[in-house]
Amino acid sequence: MDRKKNEKGFGAAFRTGVIAIAFMATGFQTALFLHKAAAVKIESMKDRPDTVYVIETRTAGTEDTDSPAQRTVTTIRKNYSSRSSTSSNIRNAYAPRTCESFPFNPNTVSVEDLQRLGFSEKQAMSIDNYRKKGGHFSRKEDFAKSYVVADSVYRRLEPFIQIPKIDLNQADSATFETLPGIGPFYASKMVSYRDELGGSYSYPEQLMDLYRFDEEKYDKLSDLITVTGKKPYRLWSLPEDSLAMHPYIRRYAAHGIVLYRKNHPSSQWTVKGLEEAGVLREEDARKLEKCVIATP
Repeated sequence: MDRKKNEKGFGAAFRTGVIAIAFMATGFQTALFLHKAAAVKIESMKDRPDTVYVIETRTAGTEDTDSPAQRTVTTIRKNYSSRSSTSSNIRNAYAPRTCESFPFNPNTVSVEDLQRLGFSEKQAMSIDNYRKKGGHFSRKEDFAKSYVVADSVYRRLEPFIQIPKIDLNQADSATFETLPGIGPFYASKMVSYRDELGGSYSYPEQLMDLYRFDEEKYDKLSDLITVTGKKPYRLWSLPEDSLAMHPYIRRYAAHGIVLYRKNHPSSQWTVKGLEEAGVLREEDARKLEKCVIATP
C-alpha cells in the first residue's frame, strides 16, 4: 500500500516538473520573440532624422562558459550624432553629441556652429536652407517657431540669441524687406526718402511720413529698427535747389529760407525763427525741429 502511494506521489511530482519546464521553455521562446520584434522595430526607425540606432549582434558561446548552448546577444545603442553611413561616422557611432552654448545670430550662424550648438547636421542644413530661400528671423521667437528647434533647445539657447536691429541709415532695400510688413515698394521708398532727408534719418518715426505708412504698420517693426550715424542737415548753408528737395521744406519754403539767411544775423537762425517769420508751416517746423541740424 505504501509503495503504491509513493509511486503515485512521484508520478504527480514528475508531471508537475514537466509542466513547469514546459512553461519555462514557452516563456523563454516568448521573450526571445519579443526581443527580436523590438530590435526589428528599432532598426526600422534608424532613418528618422537626428537619431541613429546601431544593432550589433555577436555569438556569446565563447563568453558564457556556463551555458552549454550558444545564444545570440543583440546590443542596441542609440547615437545622437547626425545620421550617416560613412565609415568615419560608424566609428563614432557610440559617441554622444556635445552641445555648446555661445552668442549667435540665427540669420548668419554657420552650419558648423549650429551643430556645435547641438543641432544635428540635418537640422542645421534645414535652418540654412530656410535662410537661402529668403527666410529671416526677425525676433528670437521666430527662431523658436522653426520645426527643428525643440522647446527645450530654445530655452537653453534663448539667452544667447543676438539679432541686431536694422539701422535705417545703413540698410539697403534688400535688408528693409526682411522687416515684417515691408515689401519691395516700401523698401524702395525707405531708401529714397532717406536721400530726400539729406542722406540720414534723424528718428525712426520719420518712416510714418511715407504714404500709408501708418502707426499700426510702424508698431509692427519699431522694436526691430534703430537710427545711428545721423548726418546733420545743412539747413543754413545748402543752396535753394538742394533745400527744395527736403520733404519738410520743398519749393515753397526754400526761397524764403535763403532770404531769411540774408536778412538776419546767424544768431537768429533757428527753426523757430523761420516759423515766426512765416517761412515754415507749423507742422513742418515741428518735424524739422526734431531733425539733427548742423550748427550755423
